[in-house]
Amino acid sequence: MDKIDRKLLALFQQNTRQTTADLGERVGLSATSCQRRLAKLRESGVIEAEVAILSPKAVGRPLTVVVEVILEKGQSDLVSRFRAFAASRAEISQCYYVTGRADFLLVMSMTNMEEYDEFTKAYFFDNPDVRSFETSVVMSRVKVSLAIPVL
Repeated sequence: MDKIDRKLLALFQQNTRQTTADLGERVGLSATSCQRRLAKLRESGVIEAEVAILSPKAVGRPLTVVVEVILEKGQSDLVSRFRAFAASRAEISQCYYVTGRADFLLVMSMTNMEEYDEFTKAYFFDNPDVRSFETSVVMSRVKVSLAIPVL
């Protein structure tokens, strides 16, 4: 990756709907060259996905919770099962296997507290692999981004 790729990625992360002509103009390339570079960045795995950031409130999921989950013993089979569980649940938008006090950190989108309460009963309280969990309710979204500094 060279300096132009990094600048292209920085701009692309801000808005993936920009045309290759607009991006190319901003990085000093033709639209075709810009398109080729983006294709290489996709093929090499530098660009993993292109997603839309939705308004949780607008789609009826205004409650965001951040949950720290501590597994029973941290055994590899428990970790593997929890990873598979988290990957399968649409309510969980982000899941991180972390160091420190907790084993996993989850970011979840819910319709309301009642839905979250039912989720915790079904998947945390009744799960023998989960020792404990701690929930933080998001009061306001200050910054939402998956952008990574590349410059």
